[in-house]
Amino acid sequence: MLEKILKSFVCLSLAVLAAGCAAPVKQLDYTAFKQSRPKSILILPPLNESPDVKATYSMLSQMSYPLAEAGYYVLPVALVDETLKQNGMTAADDIHAIAPAKLQEIFGADAALYVTVSKYGSVYTVINSAVVVTANAKLIDLKSGELLWSGSASASSAEANNNSGGGLIGALVAAAVNQIVNSVSDRGHDIAALTSQRLLSTRQPNGILYGPHSPKYGTD
Repeated sequence: MLEKILKSFVCLSLAVLAAGCAAPVKQLDYTAFKQSRPKSILILPPLNESPDVKATYSMLSQMSYPLAEAGYYVLPVALVDETLKQNGMTAADDIHAIAPAKLQEIFGADAALYVTVSKYGSVYTVINSAVVVTANAKLIDLKSGELLWSGSASASSAEANNNSGGGLIGALVAAAVNQIVNSVSDRGHDIAALTSQRLLSTRQPNGILYGPHSPKYGTD
């Protein structure tokens, strides 16, 4: 009987270890990216799949910096947005449906960044309240329409929370306070900045490649 229990324990332990060992990250194929080597990037207004109407422009305002830091010329997002509006394009899904060649003709950029925001805003559970922003992106060559790169990222205000000191009551009070704070302030804007950094960083696994204005251009 003891032997059977020990065998079961060993099997269970091995299963837990196997589950705990994260599968290796699949290496992204950068062949098309390296052949295209875009110099300028057009950021399109993100699609918003969250219930918060602020998600599109909150993310849009945050993505130029990490791309510029990576070494790319980024077309001014306010100018791009106004140009699209002047041409009757106000909905992100309609903008994303414009043919890449047409976008290249209008803006002259080498590539366009298509972003979708799947989560933006407060998530409330019994003992926690957090602001979460999750997005995915695709970089498309505007001349060929070919996919150059894709990625996803998420960030949460709960990453820095520590509710262990006050017990259950303290956690419940902290969650209620956080919920009120999240409701009266746009903490999502700050979390969107962190999501954008993670999404478009050259330092992340399978991250975007360095651009031509970076001293590290061509080393990745």
